[in-house]
Amino acid sequence: MSKGRVTKENILSKAFALASENGLESLTIGELAKHCGMSKSGLFAHFNSKDNLQVAVLEYANQVFTQRVIAPAREQSEQTIEKKIHTLLDNWLGWNHSFQGSCMFLDAWKEAGVEPTPTQQKLKKTIATWIEYLRIQIAKGVERQEFRADLDPKQATFELYGLYLSAHLFYSIHGQQASYDHFWNGVERLIASWK
Repeated sequence: MSKGRVTKENILSKAFALASENGLESLTIGELAKHCGMSKSGLFAHFNSKDNLQVAVLEYANQVFTQRVIAPAREQSEQTIEKKIHTLLDNWLGWNHSFQGSCMFLDAWKEAGVEPTPTQQKLKKTIATWIEYLRIQIAKGVERQEFRADLDPKQATFELYGLYLSAHLFYSIHGQQASYDHFWNGVERLIASWK
């Protein structure tokens, strides 16, 4: 890997950490330059704009999300789809809780303006990809007859994502344990209804 690529990876790692703590919108080239021990102009040369920086951080966050949430579930190819979904959901909550109960993707989404910026467009695509991945897993469960034949994977994904959004909100109001308990109670009931 070239020195420039190593430097950029290091910058993105620090930018990801900062955005995880303070939100993506708070991430600026000036603030990041301080944390990286670089000049603003040196850092600016890597990204050319705040939008480009934020898009690069979202791409980096998506890679981390894939490593932490999706990859461990993919390795369980011998398990049932239900167990795979459980692993995905457990990893997903772990991702959420690793940011003090706040999901970087959801927080950035809340900060959306009227006009979609490049950051918002990237964010929309990232979330849509994850939702589609969940839908595919549920559809596989139908195909393998783990779930009932008339189950609508899109509706099931909608309801599952709704539980996640509720858990996200409950975390900030009632704390991690209450959020976790309500989420899993809801998931168990929802999956039972799929059979």
